[in-house]
Order: sequence, then C-alpha cells, then structure tokens
Amino acid sequence: MRFRHLIPALLFVTASGFAQEAASGIDLSATLSGEVVSSQALTDKPRDGSPVIAGFRSVLYPTWKIDDHWTLSGAININSRPYFEDDFTSQGYGVSGRILQLNLGYSKVWKNGSVVIRAGQLSSAFGSFLLRYDDAANPLLNTPMQYGYYANAAVSTLGLAGAQIDLTHGKWDGRVQFTTSSPANPRSIFEDAQYPNWTGGLGYTIRQGFRVGVSGYRGPYLDRGSRFYVPGESSPRQLPATAFGADAAFAWDHWNVYGEWQRFDMTYHKIPAFRENAGYAELRRVLHPRWYVAARAGYLHGSFSFGSEVYEAAVGFRPNTHQLIKVSYALEHERFSGRLCTVTGIQLVTQIHPLSLAWH
Repeated sequence: MRFRHLIPALLFVTASGFAQEAASGIDLSATLSGEVVSSQALTDKPRDGSPVIAGFRSVLYPTWKIDDHWTLSGAININSRPYFEDDFTSQGYGVSGRILQLNLGYSKVWKNGSVVIRAGQLSSAFGSFLLRYDDAANPLLNTPMQYGYYANAAVSTLGLAGAQIDLTHGKWDGRVQFTTSSPANPRSIFEDAQYPNWTGGLGYTIRQGFRVGVSGYRGPYLDRGSRFYVPGESSPRQLPATAFGADAAFAWDHWNVYGEWQRFDMTYHKIPAFRENAGYAELRRVLHPRWYVAARAGYLHGSFSFGSEVYEAAVGFRPNTHQLIKVSYALEHERFSGRLCTVTGIQLVTQIHPLSLAWH
C-alpha cells in the first residue's frame, strides 16, 4: 500500500499487459465515464439551464516502458461540459481536453527502499486525494471541496510543469516537487507569469494498511490577468501562497477510511490576506464483492464568511470486473447565504485496456 501511494505514475508496475520479465513495451488503458446529474444549481445564473444534464469523461493512460529503469507515462483527460460540479456555475457547453500528466521517469528499487525521478507534466504532490482522482478509484461522484478540475481551486487536478523526486525507505516515504506555477493556479509553459513553486510531503506507514502523512506548498499563485488580482497590488512574484496539511488512510477488512485537513494562506498587500481551511472524512464499506456504500463529509471555510459544507453518500455496484455503477446524493450548505443545494447523480464507469505490447 505504501508503494502504491508513493509512485502512482509508474503505470508499468501494475499494467497487467506487461509480463514482469519484459524489458520494454507500450501500454494503453483508459477509464470511460458517463453520468446523468440533477441539481437546482444548473438552473441558476449564469448557466440558467435545465436541472438535469448528461455528460461523459475519458481518461487515457499511455505508457512506454523504455527499459527496466526508464518510463514515459501520461494521463489525458477529455470531458464534456458541464460534467464536473465546477461547471454548474458557468455558462456554455462543449468538449475539452487536458494533459494531466506527461513525464519521463527513472526508477530504482532495492530491498528496503526505492527512488523515482520524474520530469515533465505532473500532478501536484500536495495532499493525497489526487491519487484517487480517477472515477474508478473515487467511490463517490464529487471531489473534496478544496480540490477542483480547473484552475479555481486551492489544489487543481490540472497538470504542472516541473520535476519531482519520490523516495521510500522502510516505513517512510517522501517527495519533493518543483513546478513553474502554483497548484492554486496552474499555468502552461507557453503562458507568461511562470513563478517557481515548491511542494513537499512526508509519510509514515504505522502498519500495513494504515498510513499518515503531511505535505505543504509555497510560491507565487497569482497572475495579472487573474480575477483575484487586485488593481494596484504588488507584483505577483511578491505574493506567495502557503499551504500545509495532514492526511491519513486506513484499510481494514471491508473498511476504507480517508481523511485530510488543510490550511491555505493567500498573500495580499493592498487587502487582508485570504485564508481557507478545508477538511474531509471519507468512509467506504464493502458489503459484497459487487456492492459497496460510501460517504464523505467535508468543508471549505474562508475569510469573510466564505465557505460551504458538503455531505455526500453513494451506493456502488459492479456488474462485472470492468464496470462500476454509482448512485449518489449530495447536500451542500452555503455559509454566507444559508442556501441548501442538492446534487443527485448516477454514473457508469468502464475500464478498458485496448493495447499492451511487450518485448525483450
């Protein structure tokens, strides 16, 4: 479990199409999702749409195992809009594609430890939920409130250009990541406002199935075109964001428990600094090899009475080894207005493995 949490990008380790003795090969797997969601948020301004929408999402995982140590791997996201809850409060329809990961990695494993070095497009090393962003790994439909699929989140799932080192030794694991933009404002390498950001994390496996960890990031998070940049404010280079958090994961028998707590400080000079506190607890219980129930309670509280609490529950059913059906109900309470918003949805997730070639 410790190894899986540390280096999820090394898809060749778990790709079933690769024979263990193969020196190299190429592999392609994918997660395909379709969903129907109902929410009154879809009828509000500025979307002003139907309360029921249908959408799809595909995440492709291409991998090229060059040799025993070098691997080129990626994660490409394609989805309709709206699909994610982030879309409910924006206008428009369409299809978008994003490269979440595309990096070259070197790995070395020995008896009591391992090292992995990666460079390219990376997921943020902050927190722990990004290891479960795939619909097949997330037992519910939505994500914790501090995570988002676009750039308007404290921790975006969009990729960051940079480099990362992952280390394990015994029960310890650690990671250090350098990126050219912030997890709170991912920027393409072709855009301006490229500022160095550092992210790090440390974890300890207390016993098999029980791991605790801490992580943090720091670096400039604004650009002059951002809607959060105040006119007359200092240079974005002088406005760093600082985040730190703790996470835990526990697996025992038919139970899986996850939890995170995080704090985000966004520096300003012309106005008071903006601060957010976030956390969630998630529980999943396997009732039968085909059935499970899951629930998550989370919050995101910010300065100036900003924030919400969300409670979500879901039932999952596996008709076969490659598919998962989820039925979910979520209730969100907005602190400022006191409004209650509900989201009801059903999602079909299919995993496919269309290509796997290995050679010596």
